[in-house]
Amino acid sequence: MVMEGHGDHMKLKPSVILTGTAKEGSSGPPIGLVDIGVSEGAYLFRVALPGVRKDRSKVKFEIKSDGRVHIEGVMTGPGLLKDSSAMYQMKVQQLCPPGSFTVSFKLPGPVDPRLSSPSFRPDGILEVVVMKSRAPPTVADSHPPP
Repeated sequence: MVMEGHGDHMKLKPSVILTGTAKEGSSGPPIGLVDIGVSEGAYLFRVALPGVRKDRSKVKFEIKSDGRVHIEGVMTGPGLLKDSSAMYQMKVQQLCPPGSFTVSFKLPGPVDPRLSSPSFRPDGILEVVVMKSRAPPTVADSHPPP
């Protein structure tokens, strides 16, 4: 993870690893753009998954206690699209090509993976809040003050 200073603001530059369709990036908006927010007790991360729909794609993610995040899924092909009154055969595809993809990155610090709150927004953004890991109590913390 690289931290770049710009005035009073520090910017996080996560090392993001992409494979499969996410790496090809030959057409359409890129899969795997990552934003990370930091608060006193938690991290928020947002991952762009344009064209991936929660109800049609199998997207799963894993968060490790050291802050590593691994997301994998499958971009389905456009095929035939049906709405309430018509069926459409896609002739132009601006979204990422069909196939499997993975996105991996590391949060700035350790987390408690059991305390996460994921949501898959309708705009193709996977948004997850995960609580920071609490440091184990030290010997000094276990004795009451005199």
